[in-house]
Amino acid sequence: MRTLIFAPVTFNLAETTRMIVIARALGPEWRAIFQVYEDPYTHLIRDAGFEVRRLAPVLTPDQQAQALALDQGRSIRHPFSTRLVRARVAAERRLIRQTEAEAVVMGTNVTSLISARAEAVPLFYAVPFALTRPHVEQTARLGLAPGSGPLPGAVDAEPGVPDAVPGALDAVSSAVRGALDAAGSAAFRLVYDRLPIAPRAFTAVAREVGVPPLRTGAALFEGDINLLTVMGSELAGYSLPAGYRRVGPIFAELPGEVPPVVRELAAGPRPLVYLALGSSGDRRTVLAAVASLARLDVEVVAPVRHLLEPGDESELPERVHLVDLLPAHRLGGLVDAAVIHGGQGTVQTACATGVPFVGMGMQPEQSWNIAVCAREGNAIALPRRAAGTRRLTEAVRALLTDPRYRQAADRVQAEYAAEDGAAAAVAAIEEVLGGVG
Repeated sequence: MRTLIFAPVTFNLAETTRMIVIARALGPEWRAIFQVYEDPYTHLIRDAGFEVRRLAPVLTPDQQAQALALDQGRSIRHPFSTRLVRARVAAERRLIRQTEAEAVVMGTNVTSLISARAEAVPLFYAVPFALTRPHVEQTARLGLAPGSGPLPGAVDAEPGVPDAVPGALDAVSSAVRGALDAAGSAAFRLVYDRLPIAPRAFTAVAREVGVPPLRTGAALFEGDINLLTVMGSELAGYSLPAGYRRVGPIFAELPGEVPPVVRELAAGPRPLVYLALGSSGDRRTVLAAVASLARLDVEVVAPVRHLLEPGDESELPERVHLVDLLPAHRLGGLVDAAVIHGGQGTVQTACATGVPFVGMGMQPEQSWNIAVCAREGNAIALPRRAAGTRRLTEAVRALLTDPRYRQAADRVQAEYAAEDGAAAAVAAIEEVLGGVG
């Protein structure tokens, strides 16, 4: 039996579930072993029936938050000391040798960039397109300036939202934001692709084990073979360099059933709106979004309890219903619209289930994911600061009343039905490794 090691960051839900979906697509000749460090979503791997090997050292919760912020481009602080990186690389190398793994499939477990190469096994990186090297190098506006969009007109133009029709001052403001974004994007490209900004530990340990040092930001987020988990339309106008290939959407299918309250609300007289802000959200944004939705005659189901404080639930409007993490891929036909952050998994789930949505990107990659859908017509992109304002209220109203959004959502859903990103990822892995003989 042939072995693959999967290396997700297990405090990142989207990344963990993406690895699970790929592992499920493997044929019976493959053995999937998950190397894990932290606990938050390791149980999902075990529940899926896969072998788990726990490695050390483990990041503390505060260090996990730092690493997640670094991955999302929200901070340059990091927990990666030379001692920690050296110990993790050694543990991962031992696992590769002990299991005789042919390759490593990673999420954003950056020490795999050193350990896999030191053991001379191919490193596959299943990753969204946004903020990859070709995306950064070939995109003039990355959406870095507040209120600007990574696709011209996609974020600041919301068709069907009355108070979003720009006047002369709005047009000037948009032009200024666009210019700032272009300048910021040029600066980001220089820093990301050329300057030695990677934590020194990665360069030091790479040298110790005899592999090329990781100096730049781009080097920290690039495997040997990068499997882009996107629709083909997202790559329109881009050329992919060697080592990059599109495989298609890969998103979570969490176990379990939809809570009864969701089905009861879906059968009721009011439209049902899904509110989910992932790990990028915070209490302030949740409460502000709820205030905007409370102006509409809708029911709201929201897996956001993890972002609230004790006592908040009792203060919520009666038509806002908190639920735990649920299998969002089963919400098609039950919810009428969604308000979400722009994490790729959440966006792709909405697309695959035919749910039109308002997206509030909380970092550049998320803004890009939303802007792609705004261009397709199944989403409205708003800045995070719109939570609590009538812009969010009117955007959701537009989704519920303007048939164009539903028609676009149906079209996108049909396009997603023709894709199998996990199967394509496995095919790419087997192609590189020489088939399944």
